[in-house]
Amino acid sequence: MDLTAGRRCHGVVNPLHSAMYFAPEVADEFAALGLERRAMAYFAGRAAPLGPVGAGTVTATFYNFNHDHVARHIPAAWTVTTPEAVLAARLRGADRMLRRLLGEEALASKGMAEAAELALRATEACRREARPLYAANAGLPVPEAPHLALWYAATLLREHRGDGHLAALVVAGLSGIEALVLHNATGKAVASAVLKQTRGWSSEQWAAAQDGMRERGLLDEAGDPTQEGTALRGEAEALTDRLDAAPYDHLGAAATARLTELADGFTRTAVAAGAFPAQLFGRG
Repeated sequence: MDLTAGRRCHGVVNPLHSAMYFAPEVADEFAALGLERRAMAYFAGRAAPLGPVGAGTVTATFYNFNHDHVARHIPAAWTVTTPEAVLAARLRGADRMLRRLLGEEALASKGMAEAAELALRATEACRREARPLYAANAGLPVPEAPHLALWYAATLLREHRGDGHLAALVVAGLSGIEALVLHNATGKAVASAVLKQTRGWSSEQWAAAQDGMRERGLLDEAGDPTQEGTALRGEAEALTDRLDAAPYDHLGAAATARLTELADGFTRTAVAAGAFPAQLFGRG
């Protein structure tokens, strides 16, 4: 099957999971456990399937965060609450979020049940080896409600592709901050000010990474990707596609296209309902 078909499918399935990072419902559930909003809640919420791990594990598996930033919140989060409580809160928050963004009619629709079945079928071909975030989430029970089953499958597919992408970044010789800088330079990523704040990088560290990438010939003086930088990023994306091909090969071309169609409809509805703050994106 065309590798880009899997990328397209992931592109519309993933937002059904990643909207949780901007959802007030999820933030409120985590705050009710005593977690500090934003960084601590994010680290705890995403790392909870791994158990009460330390900062080193989170830095390794999340890849593009400043370790000092991670260490300010992990393992402190596990003195406030437990991974089990966080996982339960995460699912409650996802339920409330999807009800607000999609509406009760969509949640009860045949299309939702079909999308959940297709997405879960795709995850049957995901592999645990060298994919820690995927493997940790794969050990969790599948929710019964179709919209939560779809959210769970989206989580598995997101982390499976993400784990593979990190391997591709290692092959490309890009550190966490360098991967952020190169992606941001395309103008298609979250704004650099947001990336620096949320990932814990200072302006000085960001500038130093840019200088190093200019020396490598990956960025020009204006901070735009050079031909070499564009090629390196393309190679990393192509390798990510290959490493993430199994779920969509298993699903087959027709079913992958159908899942893409269904998920695209749900994601468009969620975006129209304000799932993602528009001001976060852009090169600046």
